[in-house]
Amino acid sequence: MITCEGLVKIYKSDDLEVVALQGLNLHVRDGEMMAIIGNSGSGKSTLLNILGGLDRPSAGQVSVGPWDLLKITEEQLVSYKRDTVGFIWQSNARNLLPYLTALENVEMPMMLSSKVDRAYAKQLLEWVGLKDRMYNKLHQLSGGEQQRVAIAISLANRPKLLLADEPTGSVDTATSDLIMGIFRRLNQELGITIVIVTHDLTLAGKVDRVVAIRDGLTSTEFVKRNPNLDDVQQLGDGAGVGAGGIHSIHEEYVVVDRVGRLQIPKAYLTALQITDRASMEFDGERIIISPPKSLEG
Repeated sequence: MITCEGLVKIYKSDDLEVVALQGLNLHVRDGEMMAIIGNSGSGKSTLLNILGGLDRPSAGQVSVGPWDLLKITEEQLVSYKRDTVGFIWQSNARNLLPYLTALENVEMPMMLSSKVDRAYAKQLLEWVGLKDRMYNKLHQLSGGEQQRVAIAISLANRPKLLLADEPTGSVDTATSDLIMGIFRRLNQELGITIVIVTHDLTLAGKVDRVVAIRDGLTSTEFVKRNPNLDDVQQLGDGAGVGAGGIHSIHEEYVVVDRVGRLQIPKAYLTALQITDRASMEFDGERIIISPPKSLEG
């Protein structure tokens, strides 16, 4: 569904140039539900804006389905944003029109595409648990209910890709769990690809894969797998096991780009006191990275 190769985004002003993405690589499978995490300034929001057609890449390759977002025309971009991708903002003010009912808000994107389907709009609000609230104005809805209306709006034109920018950032834990449950149901029942950008590490256990971005590059990723008996024994009595059974485990991988570069987690470098250079050896099976040996003598 998504392919990014050497993706670069540079913001320029008269006397300043900021490189937000420095050759990022990312691949997202059709029907996958995954998260992108990173600190403020890491480039994750820039990536989301490019995938959503809200910003143009500077160089590299980026495609979503059949669309080449580096070469797409302005006219094609309108069709892409209308029909292929749905977007959920953290701020409800960017998702919703306050003077309309929940149902009218969901119908608005349909009106812009000249294909209003009231039955489908009602079905979307039922899917997000607002069957009895669809005729309420926004001021009559809680923050969590408004965010669920935003999810329904993002699906109004049946997109193939759903992008969510900090969708649980302004709600409590219970509502966050409810929203993530809705995402999972939509992913499983509609087969829609979902990419969530967040800084909340607790969401990691609720998606299939987590990709971490650092300094405009993909650094590490965590892939969910179900634990085997050995894993459970290593976790110890009760660890990783809850009322719902054995929890899944995320394995961590360092991402290697096509020219062989990788980002070693900062915690590892700090623990080994590695700063500007490191020693690297290959023992026939493994690559061993260690602090540099003394250059003296």
